[in-house]
Amino acid sequence: MYLKRIFMLFIVLFVLLINSSVNAEESVYDERMALFKKTEALTQIPWYYFAAIDNYERNIKKNADDEKVVSIDVPPELWFGLGNSSMIHDERLIMFFNGKGKDGNGDGKADPENPEDILQTIGNYILEYGQTKDDIKIALWNYYNRDLSVQTIMNTAKVFQTFQDINLTDRDFPVSISHNYSYRSTWGDRRGFGGLRIHEGTDIFAGYGTPVKSTTYGVIEMMGWNLYGGWRIGIRDIYNIYHYYGHMNGYDDNIKVGQVVKPGDVLGSVGSTGYGPPGTSGKFPPHLHYGMYKDNGTSEWSFDPYPYLKKWERIAKQKD
Repeated sequence: MYLKRIFMLFIVLFVLLINSSVNAEESVYDERMALFKKTEALTQIPWYYFAAIDNYERNIKKNADDEKVVSIDVPPELWFGLGNSSMIHDERLIMFFNGKGKDGNGDGKADPENPEDILQTIGNYILEYGQTKDDIKIALWNYYNRDLSVQTIMNTAKVFQTFQDINLTDRDFPVSISHNYSYRSTWGDRRGFGGLRIHEGTDIFAGYGTPVKSTTYGVIEMMGWNLYGGWRIGIRDIYNIYHYYGHMNGYDDNIKVGQVVKPGDVLGSVGSTGYGPPGTSGKFPPHLHYGMYKDNGTSEWSFDPYPYLKKWERIAKQKD
């Protein structure tokens, strides 16, 4: 009887711990969303642009704090102004030195560590260019001076707008698990076609026609023929990662460039296209080449997708 009570107490404590962890995670997303919508009300700039900028900056940081409410870092010289070497937070002095820092919470100070001040500052910066989608793109380009940064933020904003949510963590496996398939870690292997190079992905072998699916929330950036990858699709997700699908047999009729996708959406089917001009097929067994490329705000590089595929495969099997 005593052991049974101890066991039940352990179960209750475990459930409480899990629930508190889930609630804490939800509260961070709720707090962020409340701040984004408050800034929207003050600036008339849609909340999903602030959410996308914040999400982009969180994902370019090497050791990002996921519990931090807002992760946008405005450069000190832009925030305080070039002449404000003491970095005084008084908003009037910041304005005197042509700084951009703004007071978002009404305390008279523009603090680059305060989430409300940060979002108000970004909002005011964008308003200098205007409120239309094109105005926002110009503002982002002048802020980041990088096309890929602007593209990623605009794509993420489109995803957040579509799903009216920022807590989008679901994933799926890139081929249908109800079909026969096999794969192993092949990232970094040598490839000879077109010159000596490394294999930037994992090959998932499956029969012709096996459905190929989106693994993530994102926007389709690229479709069409590639000399190496044949019929391929490229998806930019909300974590600053580009997902590359190669050697496909064809596309789903509803798929197009610029489309927002979610985990499990069918993109097309497995094939053996590539290694030649458009239409070349059958130079190797049918398989899906799946690659992942991370952007850190200055450069983009390939990394091994195999550990992620194993994790997403488990998730997909639990749903099945």
